[in-house]
Amino acid sequence: MAQTTVAALIDPTDLPQRIKYGVLFHVKFHGMKICSLLPSATEILFALGLDDEIVGVSHECDFPSEAKSKSVVIKSRISHRESAATIDRQVREFLERGESLYTVDLELLRDIEPDLIVTQDLCQVCAATPDDLIAGLAQLRNKPRIVTLNAHSLADVCADIRKVSEATGTTERGDILIAEFEEKIANVETSVLGLDHPRVLCLEWLDPLYVAGHWVPEMVERAGGVDVLGQRGKQSFRVEWDDVMEARPDMIIIMPCGYDLAAAEAEFHNFPVPKGWEDMPAVKEAQVFVVEASGYFSRPGPRLSIGLEVLASALHSTKRDHLPKRSSDGMLVRVASVG
Repeated sequence: MAQTTVAALIDPTDLPQRIKYGVLFHVKFHGMKICSLLPSATEILFALGLDDEIVGVSHECDFPSEAKSKSVVIKSRISHRESAATIDRQVREFLERGESLYTVDLELLRDIEPDLIVTQDLCQVCAATPDDLIAGLAQLRNKPRIVTLNAHSLADVCADIRKVSEATGTTERGDILIAEFEEKIANVETSVLGLDHPRVLCLEWLDPLYVAGHWVPEMVERAGGVDVLGQRGKQSFRVEWDDVMEARPDMIIIMPCGYDLAAAEAEFHNFPVPKGWEDMPAVKEAQVFVVEASGYFSRPGPRLSIGLEVLASALHSTKRDHLPKRSSDGMLVRVASVG
């Protein structure tokens, strides 16, 4: 079988169907009312064909577009229109006071009376946790089943899909979704065999600096790179610019957690780069990119496989005829130029 090339990995004409996860599900699982408190779970539920069963979501659940029509049962207490530094300060202040970052609409939750609530305990900053539900659950007449997701790796994403499919009676569809996810990952790994292994730095936040963790270092590895600071399966962590300078990455991928491409690019251009920035190999060789983090890197769901394709395309851009400043599918933009 012919080897898949990196250039063939991202076909803009194929994206609409692939973003629907490439599988058409016609048989619905009726009779269950589901609340999803994190975007990745909402994506999984829709991918399993449970559109009608989803009755409540979080304020950040925006994919697929139908998710935005669902009732919002949980909201953030943090203003996300502020600068990265301000958001970081607000988060630290809430956590230091022992307060939750999220508010549950208890009245709406009582009205919905969900049968199933999907939440997470990976990160108390990224989405609501089971602790945020304690007061609300105590006021419900019928106690719903709680499914808690906790992905640290791409394999964990598959495990979470399986967990949700088992809880909703959609195991057959879950198996198909997992198989497709794993196939896309395998195709990327095949496409980069024999290519160079650039040294890559992935930044999850710019002010202060945070190195991306959990599944991102694994994505770098599977895309044919070497993550110079990130730790596979471990939490993201704070670093200083001196650490970045010392690492001397060949490539820098900027992926602010929860940001879409336009917001991430604006954040980068408004950020004062440190002294010595121009001397780093990645900057000298115009190998600094901003990516659509919210959809393809921050959320541990099915679209991570597309994020992996985007990452491979960036890491091995010199093996293609050219890489436009802004990719045609709007997932990646080069923000460093030669000279």
